[in-house]
Amino acid sequence: MRAVRLSLPILFITISLIYLIMIFQLPPALLGDPYAPRYFPMIVAAGILVFAVIDLINVRTENVEDNEDLAALIKKDSLKVIGVILAFCVGYALIFEWVGFLAATLLFLGALMFYLNGYRRWVLNLTVTLIFSFSSWYIFSQLLEISLP
Repeated sequence: MRAVRLSLPILFITISLIYLIMIFQLPPALLGDPYAPRYFPMIVAAGILVFAVIDLINVRTENVEDNEDLAALIKKDSLKVIGVILAFCVGYALIFEWVGFLAATLLFLGALMFYLNGYRRWVLNLTVTLIFSFSSWYIFSQLLEISLP
């Protein structure tokens, strides 16, 4: 059980380090501050790294044998949900450049909401999908003037 608990912060540390390396490979912006596209992703990666290190330190003092949340996480049903969500994320990344931010976000978030909530909550699923997709598009492209694919 301790190995599973240790693997999560180590996984997030690894992901954040890979993400930071990829951020530094971004080309500089042609207009304005050349490093502006790197700032927000660097803040996100640094936040993930800091919290993963804190979590790794906390694992040493935690009694993981009685952790019910961790036991629920490693059940077969939970792993299936995690796998499906990872598949949605990979699909989102693959279609993002091809169909653009707004269409990819609508498809990704809609599929994710319907998978997690089912079809009986279709009003909530569509409402969250539409509001989040259009508001995030408006914030990034119109207010922050960030060029989206």
